[in-house]
Amino acid sequence: MEWIRFTITAALLIMGMISFISAVIGVYRFGFVMNRMHAAGIGDTLGLLCVVSAMAVASGLNMDTLKLLFLIFFMWFTSPVSTHFLSQVEYYTNKDRSRYMTFRKGGKPHES
Repeated sequence: MEWIRFTITAALLIMGMISFISAVIGVYRFGFVMNRMHAAGIGDTLGLLCVVSAMAVASGLNMDTLKLLFLIFFMWFTSPVSTHFLSQVEYYTNKDRSRYMTFRKGGKPHES
Protein backbone atom coordinates (compact mmCIF):
# COMPACT_ATOMS: atom_id res chain seq x y z
CA MET A 1 0.00 0.00 0.00
CA GLU A 2 2.85 2.37 0.79
CA TRP A 3 4.45 1.98 -2.64
CA ILE A 4 1.15 2.92 -4.33
CA ARG A 5 1.02 6.13 -2.31
CA PHE A 6 4.66 6.84 -3.20
CA THR A 7 4.02 6.23 -6.91
CA ILE A 8 0.98 8.53 -6.98
CA THR A 9 2.88 11.21 -5.06
CA ALA A 10 5.88 10.98 -7.39
CA ALA A 11 3.68 11.14 -10.51
CA LEU A 12 1.81 14.20 -9.24
CA LEU A 13 5.06 15.94 -8.30
CA ILE A 14 6.55 15.26 -11.72
CA MET A 15 3.42 16.57 -13.45
CA GLY A 16 3.49 19.67 -11.26
CA MET A 17 7.13 20.35 -12.00
CA ILE A 18 6.55 19.93 -15.75
CA SER A 19 3.71 22.43 -15.48
CA PHE A 20 5.86 24.93 -13.59
CA ILE A 21 8.75 24.53 -16.04
CA SER A 22 6.48 25.05 -19.05
CA ALA A 23 5.04 28.17 -17.38
CA VAL A 24 8.54 29.58 -16.86
CA ILE A 25 9.44 28.86 -20.48
CA GLY A 26 6.20 30.53 -21.61
CA VAL A 27 6.87 33.61 -19.50
CA TYR A 28 10.33 34.05 -21.00
CA ARG A 29 9.35 33.20 -24.56
CA PHE A 30 6.23 35.30 -25.07
CA GLY A 31 6.70 38.97 -25.85
CA PHE A 32 3.40 40.56 -24.86
CA VAL A 33 2.46 40.97 -21.22
CA MET A 34 -0.99 39.41 -21.63
CA ASN A 35 0.50 36.27 -23.17
CA ARG A 36 3.02 36.05 -20.35
CA MET A 37 0.30 36.35 -17.73
CA HIS A 38 -1.72 33.62 -19.44
CA ALA A 39 1.24 31.23 -19.44
CA ALA A 40 2.00 32.02 -15.82
CA GLY A 41 -1.63 31.67 -14.74
CA ILE A 42 -2.19 28.29 -16.40
CA GLY A 43 1.11 26.91 -15.13
CA ASP A 44 0.46 28.29 -11.68
CA THR A 45 -2.98 26.76 -11.19
CA LEU A 46 -2.18 23.38 -12.75
CA GLY A 47 1.22 23.12 -11.07
CA LEU A 48 -0.23 24.13 -7.71
CA LEU A 49 -3.01 21.55 -8.03
CA CYS A 50 -0.55 18.76 -8.81
CA VAL A 51 2.02 19.63 -6.13
CA VAL A 52 -0.48 20.23 -3.33
CA SER A 53 -2.40 17.10 -4.31
CA ALA A 54 0.86 15.16 -4.08
CA MET A 55 1.41 16.54 -0.60
CA ALA A 56 -2.14 15.57 0.37
CA VAL A 57 -1.66 12.02 -0.91
CA ALA A 58 1.68 11.75 0.90
CA SER A 59 0.25 12.93 4.23
CA GLY A 60 -2.74 10.58 4.17
CA LEU A 61 -6.19 11.29 5.56
CA ASN A 62 -5.77 13.72 8.45
CA MET A 63 -6.26 17.39 9.28
CA ASP A 64 -3.27 18.40 7.14
CA THR A 65 -5.09 17.10 4.06
CA LEU A 66 -8.05 19.34 4.81
CA LYS A 67 -5.71 22.32 5.17
CA LEU A 68 -4.11 21.50 1.84
CA LEU A 69 -7.52 21.30 0.17
CA PHE A 70 -8.38 24.72 1.59
CA LEU A 71 -5.10 26.00 0.18
CA ILE A 72 -6.02 24.74 -3.30
CA PHE A 73 -9.49 26.28 -2.97
CA PHE A 74 -8.08 29.65 -1.87
CA MET A 75 -5.39 29.79 -4.56
CA TRP A 76 -7.78 28.77 -7.34
CA PHE A 77 -9.94 31.77 -6.55
CA THR A 78 -7.30 34.40 -5.82
CA SER A 79 -4.85 33.67 -8.64
CA PRO A 80 -7.32 34.23 -11.55
CA VAL A 81 -8.74 37.34 -9.88
CA SER A 82 -5.30 38.92 -9.47
CA THR A 83 -4.34 37.95 -13.04
CA HIS A 84 -7.55 39.52 -14.35
CA PHE A 85 -6.85 42.71 -12.37
CA LEU A 86 -3.31 42.96 -13.72
CA SER A 87 -4.50 42.37 -17.29
CA GLN A 88 -7.08 45.16 -16.92
CA VAL A 89 -4.35 47.51 -15.70
CA GLU A 90 -2.20 46.56 -18.70
CA TYR A 91 -5.09 47.00 -21.12
CA TYR A 92 -5.98 50.49 -19.95
CA THR A 93 -2.45 51.83 -19.46
CA ASN A 94 -0.55 50.39 -22.46
CA LYS A 95 -0.88 52.87 -25.33
CA ASP A 96 0.98 50.54 -27.72
CA ARG A 97 -1.33 47.55 -27.23
CA SER A 98 -2.79 47.73 -30.76
CA ARG A 99 0.53 46.44 -32.06
CA TYR A 100 -0.11 43.12 -30.32
CA MET A 101 -3.83 42.73 -31.07
CA THR A 102 -5.55 41.04 -33.99
CA PHE A 103 -7.62 43.40 -36.14
CA ARG A 104 -10.96 42.77 -37.82
CA LYS A 105 -11.85 43.96 -41.32
CA GLY A 106 -13.26 47.24 -40.02
CA GLY A 107 -9.90 48.26 -38.55
CA LYS A 108 -10.93 47.98 -34.94
CA PRO A 109 -9.08 45.65 -32.59
CA HIS A 110 -10.76 42.35 -31.80
CA GLU A 111 -11.61 42.54 -28.11
CA SER A 112 -13.44 39.77 -26.33
